[in-house]
Amino acid sequence: MTGPVLPLFEQRWPKGEFRYFQLGFVVPDLMSAAARWVQVFGVGPFHIMPRVQSSCRYRGADTNIDVRIGVAQAGPVQIELIQDYTEGGSVFADMATQHARHPFGFHQVSTLTRDYDAKVAHYLDQNYELACEFTNPGQRVAFIDTVAEFGFFTEIVEEKPSFQVNLAKITRTCQGWDGTDPIRILTREGYRLPGEPN
Repeated sequence: MTGPVLPLFEQRWPKGEFRYFQLGFVVPDLMSAAARWVQVFGVGPFHIMPRVQSSCRYRGADTNIDVRIGVAQAGPVQIELIQDYTEGGSVFADMATQHARHPFGFHQVSTLTRDYDAKVAHYLDQNYELACEFTNPGQRVAFIDTVAEFGFFTEIVEEKPSFQVNLAKITRTCQGWDGTDPIRILTREGYRLPGEPN
């Protein structure tokens, strides 16, 4: 025997910051998709975020995107479901142009980095395009176009303590989930269920 046998999901990470924490999927209807993930895969509860508009630089031009997302933890990885309401092009609508027969589905792998600039440069040095970048106050996010070679975008998220705290909260909720309230629309007071008044 050459070394210890590591339990499933406890293998060492690759060297550097290649630690994927999330898989992202573009969906046509967020609530329906979340319900199906719960029913088919037992993943939940899904935390449905408010619909937001964000400014970004997409394919070299300043623009805005309009999306709503839901997230849930599935063991060691977070599942992100994205419904895109953007008028015009977006990094999420790119699926429809690049995969005309399958405009929805697996979109990105996501990684956290403490050195955002160096991580983006790592991909640019390998001739990948920076398809979209969000420079929101406090946290930057980049989508690298690795679609032609790998079939998905690579999302780089700048590591920030507040973001880590939110990830940890969702992880704890999903870890202790007993099957109740599988779709939770987040509010300032906590959450409401689909069909309940705002």
